[in-house]
Amino acid sequence: MEKIYFIINPNAKNGSCREIWRNIEIELENLDIPYLAFFTEYPGHAQALAESLARKADGTTAVIAAVGGDGTLHEVVNGAASYSNITVGFIPGGSGNDFSRGFEIPKKSVDALSLIVDKSSGHTTEIDIGKIQHNELQEAYFMNNMGVGFDAAVAKASNESRMKQLLNRFSLGRLVYVYILVKKLLTFRTIPIEVAIDGKVYKYSNAWFVTVSNQPYYGGGMKIAPAAIPDDGILDITVVHRISRLKLLFVFISVFWGKHTKFQEVEQFIGKSITIESTGEVLAHADGEAIGHTPLKIQACPKALKILSGKRNPGHLEELKMNDCH
Repeated sequence: MEKIYFIINPNAKNGSCREIWRNIEIELENLDIPYLAFFTEYPGHAQALAESLARKADGTTAVIAAVGGDGTLHEVVNGAASYSNITVGFIPGGSGNDFSRGFEIPKKSVDALSLIVDKSSGHTTEIDIGKIQHNELQEAYFMNNMGVGFDAAVAKASNESRMKQLLNRFSLGRLVYVYILVKKLLTFRTIPIEVAIDGKVYKYSNAWFVTVSNQPYYGGGMKIAPAAIPDDGILDITVVHRISRLKLLFVFISVFWGKHTKFQEVEQFIGKSITIESTGEVLAHADGEAIGHTPLKIQACPKALKILSGKRNPGHLEELKMNDCH
């Protein structure tokens, strides 16, 4: 049996992830499954642990499972992405859990564990990831989405909010995202931005945000890219610009059902290579985690990551892409 490593963020969801891990431990003992567990101690630790474990595996197959939120998983993916012998698993223990929503990973920890330890329950799937170059030396990967502008500002403020810690005690942490979204809506200033998609340039004088997606969901259930398929070798780009604050509020209400695409101020494209530039530095995020500022280069990496999910084929729900996105 291949080795299974768990990387646990004990502080996820205001510490409730500790209880999730205790339940997993009991189940692993009942199933008599060997494993090694590591607890994160600081931001970036999950990435360092994942990279160290992947490197020490020395080419032999292994599973590295993140136990926490999308931020913990983001770090694990960034640590393991360069190692083809590693398969990534996920047991959701955060407040957003967009990855589990997109890949049919059960909310109940014991059921999510079964995808990792029981081959008849889970499916090993190769998915695309996005690679971001945010300066000449630094790179980052995302498995859900990345964004520049308003959504990055909301994500950063949400992660730093004390209210999130409080609401996480009642499993209402994702409401913080909605609250801060409305708050930022009143103060955010639109930005001039230039987006190049596979060589074709689009210029916007009053953009709110640009989001590049690998799967439909972000922000705790918002269906920002309804047509995104995580194994088609293509990234889905959403640009929102020249829209009033009031109308943008309606965009964010409709996004939970994927109906925001009907607004003329919402443009969608598909592509493999994207460059985002702006006048001055604009904040960027990857999977809800701050990664730096513009300018950025984003590249689709087809089937670059093996994951354990509840879907045999992540793209089976969406067989058709947009005919003419440009």
